[in-house]
Amino acid sequence: MTLLTTVFAAIICTVVWYKNAPKSEMKVGILCWLFWGASLMWLIDAIFEYAELGAAYFTPAPADMLNDLFLGLSVVALGLIIWLVILLVTDPKGVIKSALFKKK
Repeated sequence: MTLLTTVFAAIICTVVWYKNAPKSEMKVGILCWLFWGASLMWLIDAIFEYAELGAAYFTPAPADMLNDLFLGLSVVALGLIIWLVILLVTDPKGVIKSALFKKK
């Protein structure tokens, strides 16, 4: 479930990035790299776990699937938080800068 969660997030993010590719104001490319990196990490984990468990890898317990789903959603949330911090620090549209230096 962790692999599926991050792959779906990466695909959605890539579609959004590709739709707005020339502008890249919101730095969605960074979010794509984060999600595709997490997907690669979970793919490697799945390969090693399959090598260890064999066919039992494809019949997980429902509790394990739920835990994996929560872990995958946590990874997606952490990726969004990291992207948001990067977005706020770089401030591509100048919103934070104008709010901080606004003259009254």
